Amino acid sequence: ENLFLSGLTAMEKKLAEYKCNTNEAIQLKLVRFPEDLEDENTTFNPEYSHQVFGDDEVAFGYKGLKILLYYIAGNLSTLFRVEYTSKVNEKFDCVEADDVESKIREIIPPGFCTNTDDFVSLLEKEVNFKPFGMLLHTYSIHNEEAGEDITYQIYKADMTCPGFREYHERLQTFLMWFIETASFIDVDDERWNYFLVFEKYNKDGATLFATVGYMTVYNYYVYPDKTRPRVSQMLILPPFQGEGHGAQLLETVHRYYMSSPTVLDITAEDPSESYVKLRDFVLVKLCQDLLCFSPVKLMQGFSQEMVTEAQQKLKINKQHTRRVYEILRLRATNMGDAEQSRSYRLDVKRRLIGPYKKKQRELAKMRRCLRPEEMTNQLNQIDLNLQREQLEESFQQLVSDYRRVLERLAQA
Repeated sequence: ENLFLSGLTAMEKKLAEYKCNTNEAIQLKLVRFPEDLEDENTTFNPEYSHQVFGDDEVAFGYKGLKILLYYIAGNLSTLFRVEYTSKVNEKFDCVEADDVESKIREIIPPGFCTNTDDFVSLLEKEVNFKPFGMLLHTYSIHNEEAGEDITYQIYKADMTCPGFREYHERLQTFLMWFIETASFIDVDDERWNYFLVFEKYNKDGATLFATVGYMTVYNYYVYPDKTRPRVSQMLILPPFQGEGHGAQLLETVHRYYMSSPTVLDITAEDPSESYVKLRDFVLVKLCQDLLCFSPVKLMQGFSQEMVTEAQQKLKINKQHTRRVYEILRLRATNMGDAEQSRSYRLDVKRRLIGPYKKKQRELAKMRRCLRPEEMTNQLNQIDLNLQREQLEESFQQLVSDYRRVLERLAQA
């Protein structure tokens, strides 16, 4: 029996060596020049792979597993290869290795290269690749490394653009690796709008375009003749993150819809924390010069005038306008002045306490329906001290988020 157990642990030890973390195994690249293929600095890895490889983010059966997913920087033609130093063998080890290849094939469209030579010859045709759709905005950002300004462009595309459908299929595979709950959208629904960011770069004297990121927006119908665009997905690819492209993209999209008389306001689907911070910055930047947000009016409190003006001029909805008001009021408030700071604190906390008040109204209703002996301790008055603490914590967190927005605004 002991022999069996020790045999098992040896086997287990051996098999444990054949587990690979898929976030490390998957190697992504956006390739502009043939030498990028060998350059480790151009490689980046997924943040998530659980949607493809399960919650453990592990692939079993390989040592030294590498899953190469290389994309040509512009049109995203793909090279897909699986490499490893050794693999378990069913005859010999009595276990089967995970079928890594078919898992990746499920999310990447067919028509990829499997060898490097084919991929490099496709790279030579990249000079013919041009962005899809209609140019909305051009901007430039100074790049320290290159020691020069780099130009970027934002386009609005749709499925009628030749080649865009296939390009979008390749582009959306990145969502799986960088958005925790990503899903692919139904591109046959014509109410989707696509906004794409490209970088212009030079290669052998020609101007080429590289994919930087994109956003999808769904146009909801609002009776009788309006639409309410809802931001669904937004991704700036990792090599370009932290450079301000998200803000440029979101502001451009807002400006695009602002010019449309049929758009009511813009919302977002299940926004992440980082998206909310980005949106705060962009909306405050757009709103700060509106008359309704003058310091005098900010000090008089949140008003219907703010809601109306932000919605009509900038397509911002009421909830977001309220945050903009709080951020701009913080900027106009001297927090060192006891009276001003108390007034600000009360104003924000009055909004924060809304959900608590609602809960207490619900409890009161239940109390009327239940006999006293059925009221458990949980239903007794929510501990007011705890509530005060939570409220104070939420307030402090909010103020520190708001300050970061204002710092970024001051640098913009």
